[in-house]
Amino acid sequence: MKFLVIGGNGQVGHALLGRLAPLGQVVATTRSGRLPDGSPCLATDVADTDALARLVAHEAPDLVINASAYTAVDCAQDEPGLAHLINAQAPGALALACAKAGIGLVHFSTDYVFDGTGTRPYREDDAVAPLGVYGASKWAGEQAVRDSGAAHKIFRLCWVYGPRGGNFLLTMLRLGRERDHLRVVADQVGAPTCAARIADGVAHAITVQPELSGTWHLSADGETSWHGFAQAIFQGAVERGLLPRAPSLEAISSAQYPTPARRPAYSRLDTARFQRDFGLHIGDWREGLDETLDTLAALSRGP
Repeated sequence: MKFLVIGGNGQVGHALLGRLAPLGQVVATTRSGRLPDGSPCLATDVADTDALARLVAHEAPDLVINASAYTAVDCAQDEPGLAHLINAQAPGALALACAKAGIGLVHFSTDYVFDGTGTRPYREDDAVAPLGVYGASKWAGEQAVRDSGAAHKIFRLCWVYGPRGGNFLLTMLRLGRERDHLRVVADQVGAPTCAARIADGVAHAITVQPELSGTWHLSADGETSWHGFAQAIFQGAVERGLLPRAPSLEAISSAQYPTPARRPAYSRLDTARFQRDFGLHIGDWREGLDETLDTLAALSRGP
């Protein structure tokens, strides 16, 4: 197969490049035309929807995977047009191009389509109610993909992190080196999910059920708060020599850390449908964290 991965420099996109390689030819795109390791790839601006359609027609892949997104949750409040262009119009253009070519599209969405008032993990058919521009733009993107007529797999993700890019894990490690005391929100609950295990799940899903279309929740098992996640990060980092010592952590409320965009207080996603349809369980969030910290420790030691 030939895979076209839009956004090969993102956390999930970069992880997918390695996971898809054994399955066929992988063509990656980034805005700069460079991957994180400096190697060249196709240069594509996802804000240019006409260019996306031409790209699909020119490359003629068997499957398109859209791993690009506008993920600056707070900035989206001030840039709603740009957020909707990248998170809704661009996926819609890709989906229409895929429908025209008779090929499938994999697209990623978010727990932020829900308002976080739930008391059990959210299922795929639960009512959506985004709290801000980011969540609304991702929901609009889902709808554009569904309305396109293209075969599609939409995976909603939760609290994504990895050894590259910008994410909570890397932010905590940086702050842990710089400060002795950190205040971290403790009243938002979710399941931190590493990009590598998401990539494993996607590669498995497109292999075992290539023709199946729909929406699935793809996240780790278990739950914790951002404060609990930070505690686990620092414990594991000290054990692996990534930090000389752990900073002290103070649990605070969301009200004590105001942000331009409201966050869901409860972001757990029910993954029963994914496990049923694809026969795969991607494990507990702590397992993914251990794997990611092991990767960072190996990178810190060098070749």
